[in-house]
Amino acid sequence: MSSAATIPPPGFDALSPAEKLDYVQSLWDSIVDTVDAPPAPDWHDEVVRERLQAHRKDPSASRPWADARVGIAQKLGSIKH
Repeated sequence: MSSAATIPPPGFDALSPAEKLDYVQSLWDSIVDTVDAPPAPDWHDEVVRERLQAHRKDPSASRPWADARVGIAQKLGSIKH
């Protein structure tokens, strides 16, 4: 960054919570639209390789994504069963 930015920007504190969220979303959108996605760290590749190897060794130890998703949602409390 070439110069220090004022944080928060002038007038930001006077915005309503909804306006602040809109401002931040617009800022984020402008960044995403202009920047290539950063590369994943090397350790991500290693985790994927390890998990794929484990799955190939014992496919029955895994479960379908739909089942896993429901289990995750239940743990997080977003689905009540």
